[in-house]
Amino acid sequence: MQTQKMKLLIGNLIVLLVLGMLAGGIAYRMNQRHDSWNKLQEKNKVVVGIDDTFVPMAFRDKHGNLEGYDIELAKATFEKMGLEPDFQTIDWSMNQTELATGHIDVIWNGYTINDQRKEKVAFSEPYHSDRLVLLTKADAAITKPADMKDKTLAVQTGSAGAESLRKDPQYLQKYLTKDVAQYDTYDKAINDVKVGRVDAVLIDGDYANYYLAHEKLHQPLKTVKTEFPPDEYGVGFRKEDKTLRNKVNQTLDELAQDGTKARLSKKYFGRVD
Repeated sequence: MQTQKMKLLIGNLIVLLVLGMLAGGIAYRMNQRHDSWNKLQEKNKVVVGIDDTFVPMAFRDKHGNLEGYDIELAKATFEKMGLEPDFQTIDWSMNQTELATGHIDVIWNGYTINDQRKEKVAFSEPYHSDRLVLLTKADAAITKPADMKDKTLAVQTGSAGAESLRKDPQYLQKYLTKDVAQYDTYDKAINDVKVGRVDAVLIDGDYANYYLAHEKLHQPLKTVKTEFPPDEYGVGFRKEDKTLRNKVNQTLDELAQDGTKARLSKKYFGRVD
């Protein structure tokens, strides 16, 4: 019996040692990474992490092709930089992990700049701003955040809305008396609003407005204003990728100067930033 216990103990120690070495190796490689600009040039490709259900920033048309404000802006940016964008759909709640592990090179999809994200991600200069709204049924007795008492709110996991709800409870959280429902994508949350599983979704205003303007709704919806501060969108980079970040900033400024950003804003938002 003692021998079996000893063998089990040694086996467990070996497993822990191997796992520790693997974890240490991964951490070491992540800490030893350098600016990837030269490698990106060699590959002539940059991998862009997106959520392809986030209208009007990135979404699929009826043929399954990617379109949207961020898709067109990223294409225009990287074309000027001599790189081919490779758009990869990711689990949005894991976007920082995808970036840190090198599975993607940038996060570019209505990615709100905030202090919590700045701890792990380097951001471009802001290139667009938006505000959070509530999206609910048109006949719902919800005209202001305080009306969410005894109602069920939906958020997208890992979204700026979910973070703002937690960080700034005075604007909405303080009124809630039920648990918040978590969804991996906004379209699933909106579907549940339409069928009555949840009462409202906290969502980016541009998403809500584009959805209302372009979807043929059998169940009419409306937006309700909130007092959350404006969100500013930026491109997310690994902190060591200073060259890539600087070049994207410079190119975005050029696209603002030549009218490209204004044209895309008018196309997707109906206004010029």
